[in-house]
Amino acid sequence: MPHSRAPAPVPWRNGKYHRARIRHFLFTVGPNKLTGGRISRYHLSQDVVVRTIEITSPRWPEAFDGMRIAHVSDFHLGDLLPLSRALEIVEQIGDQQPDLIACTGDVVDLRHDEAGPLLEAMAKLDAPLGATLVLGNHDELHCGETVSRMASEAGMTVLQNDVAEVRHNGNVLTVGGIRWAESAAQCARQIDYTCGDDADNIHLLLAHNPKAFLRAADLQIPLTLSGHTHGGQIAMKNRPQTNLALTHRHRAGLYGAGPSRLYVTAGIGAWFPLRINCPAEIAMITMRHDPTHKQQHEAE
Repeated sequence: MPHSRAPAPVPWRNGKYHRARIRHFLFTVGPNKLTGGRISRYHLSQDVVVRTIEITSPRWPEAFDGMRIAHVSDFHLGDLLPLSRALEIVEQIGDQQPDLIACTGDVVDLRHDEAGPLLEAMAKLDAPLGATLVLGNHDELHCGETVSRMASEAGMTVLQNDVAEVRHNGNVLTVGGIRWAESAAQCARQIDYTCGDDADNIHLLLAHNPKAFLRAADLQIPLTLSGHTHGGQIAMKNRPQTNLALTHRHRAGLYGAGPSRLYVTAGIGAWFPLRINCPAEIAMITMRHDPTHKQQHEAE
């Protein structure tokens, strides 16, 4: 898909960007200044965990049984995640040697100035089946088109209501990705537009908003990957799905409906500098073809 090289829009003319800056000051910059930077230093000192999950679906293609996907989301590159730290996390992703990297958006927090090096680092990991990206709502605050272009030029496959084919040993895995959409109904329209009459052939769907899973499950898409919720950033101990993402039905972790599965990652970064019982994570997913509807298990 061609990308315009028109100048990025002036951010202060963007109402959503302006409101996001106000929230950023109230929840990030202001509290950090009041504590002399202690909040930010503590936040950055916390580890990013590698969470290993095995997911089965009777509709996952048998030829791709055992495929390993590094699912990452919500870097929120900016004040709460400087570029140097983000690049360290990309190295951590590479250490897992995934077959495919799937990034489900919010690469940046407010501005896209430093997004290029981060996107290039993900692409340079040279995962055998490539690196894919859909944009999140924060990516579009300044200029989503620029973020998309940066990712494409880095070598990532950007899916903006697009479908791509991943080929291995003569077999094809079909990956769909939708644009940011706020409601379940909007997500459904994006999925229908993207998949069209070929929905039965979509194996993997990337959507920043987990509300997309309602339509994906209707279409029996085997696997949907999403972010956006951050796992609430504050959760009950030993109950990660009981968290502050109160406006979401699917808040964190693994969900199933018939043969369809959804994994919602807690993400890498944050939009306020506090995580309790909800560590930042790299989700390492091993997909299995299983003709039965057996119970799913999540491994720490």
